[in-house]
Amino acid sequence: MKYRINIIEIILGATFAFASCASKLETPPPPVYSDTRTMTIRLNQEQQTIDGFGASDAWRCQMVGKYWPEAKKNAIADLLFSKEVDEKGNPKGIGLSIWRFYLGAGSMEQGPESDISDEWRRAECFQAADGTYNWQKQEGQRWFLQAARQRGVEKYLAFTISAPVHMTLNGKAFSSQKQKMNIKEDMMPAYADFLVDCIDNLQKNEGITFNYLSPVNEPQWDWMAGNNGKASQEGTPATNEEVYQLTSLLSERLHNRGLTTKIALGEAAAINYLYENVNGETRDNQIDEFWKTSSPLSITSLPNVENVITGHSYFSVWPTNDQVQYRQKLNAKVKQYPGLKYWQTEYCVLENPGEGEIPGGGGGQRDLGMKTAIFVARIIHNDLAVANASSWQWWTSLTRADYKDGLIYLDDGNSTGSQSPEYCKKDGYARPSKLMWALGNYSRFIRPGMKRIEVENQNPVQAATDVMISAYKDAATKILVIVAINTNENERTYQLDIDGQIKNQSLIPYITSEGSNLEKGKEVAVDNIVIPAKSIVTYIGEVE
Repeated sequence: MKYRINIIEIILGATFAFASCASKLETPPPPVYSDTRTMTIRLNQEQQTIDGFGASDAWRCQMVGKYWPEAKKNAIADLLFSKEVDEKGNPKGIGLSIWRFYLGAGSMEQGPESDISDEWRRAECFQAADGTYNWQKQEGQRWFLQAARQRGVEKYLAFTISAPVHMTLNGKAFSSQKQKMNIKEDMMPAYADFLVDCIDNLQKNEGITFNYLSPVNEPQWDWMAGNNGKASQEGTPATNEEVYQLTSLLSERLHNRGLTTKIALGEAAAINYLYENVNGETRDNQIDEFWKTSSPLSITSLPNVENVITGHSYFSVWPTNDQVQYRQKLNAKVKQYPGLKYWQTEYCVLENPGEGEIPGGGGGQRDLGMKTAIFVARIIHNDLAVANASSWQWWTSLTRADYKDGLIYLDDGNSTGSQSPEYCKKDGYARPSKLMWALGNYSRFIRPGMKRIEVENQNPVQAATDVMISAYKDAATKILVIVAINTNENERTYQLDIDGQIKNQSLIPYITSEGSNLEKGKEVAVDNIVIPAKSIVTYIGEVE
């Protein structure tokens, strides 16, 4: 971090006053130092174009959207999707620009026979075993889909993590074998038909356009039952060859049906599976496997494929120097393929960095406060500023568990969470977290199409435990967005050095801290930007 320290000129010396019988030495005051740093932003040094910020409806939205009182559902939807402000100018919500809609595999209809122990982790399927469709399924998720549409969410992504149970090898939505996809040998074309039918009919019935389809999820994990014969959720492994086969079938069908939906491929369980050979199981090194034109699995010439590779930030965020190095390696690999983008498409806290970083020391124990918010904000920053991610997406919007996996926490008012079947199923309390508002420091203001621009003289390893700054611009409106994360116990002061003129030489801050939820603050002068201790602040300005 580059510091600019202005030293007020002090004349050091001694002034002696003489009297007839005595003399006196006057000691000058100590020198005064300015601790103001310089924030150097270059408008013309453009980096990636932002595609949006998102979260998913899995799995809790199916219950809340179907059973909860209408007023409470709308309040939750406002927190997630609204771009409106209250009478004081404070955002009513975090304005997500991408909503992830989960296409279930049918474990919900199987009930306990699904062998997925938690009912809230089972999902309905639009297709029955005889091939017929019921588009009234997934009622709760479709409620939130409409709530997102009504509040102006710009982009929609459909994702799946298992073939429908009547297509799988074991008749379950989880796998019975390691590495290979859990699907009958002749059912891959039918699986592709199912996914495209869902896209086509949901678009017609719900009045929205699915911009993207993600057909695999964390194919590097085995997704098998535990020793008790029960699984925790739907899921299937897949080899790169199987991912390629499914992508080719989907590409052909989307194109032939005249749909604009594009396949967003990857969803790697950890980002190093994207750029290196991890374990020799043919489920890694996915950037080269799918995007090198000479690869037998190349998808570069297929229609309806987005120029993107997607991955999850799990198990690559601690310690902070490793967090930076993982992302530097990923960015270097992506840059080898001109035009290829990277999206971070799923994260919640699974690591165990210790009590000094987050309450409970790991993913367990929900936290509505700033510690976890700053821990996650650091990851968002480095995914955007170091890995050059064009999109950042959280795992699940709602949680009823005593775990750090949600933006909004559901409880009964008497406990901090439970996974018993009826807990908060039909009603409860919804509690937004500081983590949600911290994501809002990005999602509410950095809209699709904006470009990240260079903030000079930041050492990413040092900044990760100090102050992290990223900047974005809207070429059409000339809006400048600066997001600063202060991890320190003390405030930090900056002056802006920018190759342009800021209107009124001032910025408007929106502050997330222990006492503030993305609240609008008073205008600050560009030469006196004070970032409060333990806070995430978005500064909005206009370039003249």
